[in-house]
Amino acid sequence: MKALVTGSSGFIGAAVTRCLLKRGIEVRVMVRSDSDLRNLDGLNVEKVFGDLRDPESLRQALTGCRQLYHVAAHYALWAKDPQIFYDINVTGTRALLEAARDIGIERIVYTSTIGAIGLPPGGGPGDERTPVSLQQMVGHYKRSKFLAEQEVLDFARAGLPVVIVNPSAPVGHRDVKPTPTGQVIVDFMKRRMPAYIETGMNLVDVDDVAMGHALAMEKGRIGERYILGNQNLRLYEVFSILSGLTGVPAPKLKLPRVAILPLAYANQWMSDYVTHRPPRIPLEGVKMAKYVMHYDCSKAIRELGLPQTPVPVALEKAVRWFKDNRYA
Repeated sequence: MKALVTGSSGFIGAAVTRCLLKRGIEVRVMVRSDSDLRNLDGLNVEKVFGDLRDPESLRQALTGCRQLYHVAAHYALWAKDPQIFYDINVTGTRALLEAARDIGIERIVYTSTIGAIGLPPGGGPGDERTPVSLQQMVGHYKRSKFLAEQEVLDFARAGLPVVIVNPSAPVGHRDVKPTPTGQVIVDFMKRRMPAYIETGMNLVDVDDVAMGHALAMEKGRIGERYILGNQNLRLYEVFSILSGLTGVPAPKLKLPRVAILPLAYANQWMSDYVTHRPPRIPLEGVKMAKYVMHYDCSKAIRELGLPQTPVPVALEKAVRWFKDNRYA
């Protein structure tokens, strides 16, 4: 059994790759020529070069495989040219699934995002059935992933054997970039957070997310979505856990979101027109802070057997890895 994993050099993709190898699956990884391959060091995988914007490279990467884990995406809160989100996340996903259909891939797991899941207007956790629309998506990343998920659902309705997983906010080791959630941990460890904006999130161990992918391949129902998450927390609760793990005092000053928005807009303008580098205060992150992103993960636990490593354990893994690798 050979499986192709896209996005294998990233945080979730590397965890999926390692999980599959432990389960005895032969893994081929598709990477770009300029990818940071540190997360694949020492792994017994077959590497092929490809790009989601190059349809012919996708067909070559898929040939000879029976399964596909499509984890790759352009994941960021800012880009100099926002079109890259749509070229990779939407058009690239469509091209990959067309190639998988034509080649006859037996089964596919598509990695979406928790951001494509709706939140009840009156509060409370969202689940796979909570209605949501494109107009509710904040920022180009979420909009592109929402549109990509609609493409995937269309392929499933047309008979492609694809299952969708929606990871929440994974934490753990090998967050090399790091992800926006990982950057919060690094900034906390470096005492760069004298104040905060209250919000809510669902955290999960990245290794549990990887196992969720493997279980979705084995047990997931075609055309269904599964939230891969664990514990709903407020940001101050996350800081409290991190403080206990690191000895760094948690910030006590809670700022209203409206006080930060002007600074975020100014940072965005500087990034777009002056520095051409990601802003220190991401505008989309500040906008998303108004939503308490809490979710009900019971479907994946019930139908897939999604593991639930305690979130403090997952955060301890992240802290230790960032410290050992001199991020903080």
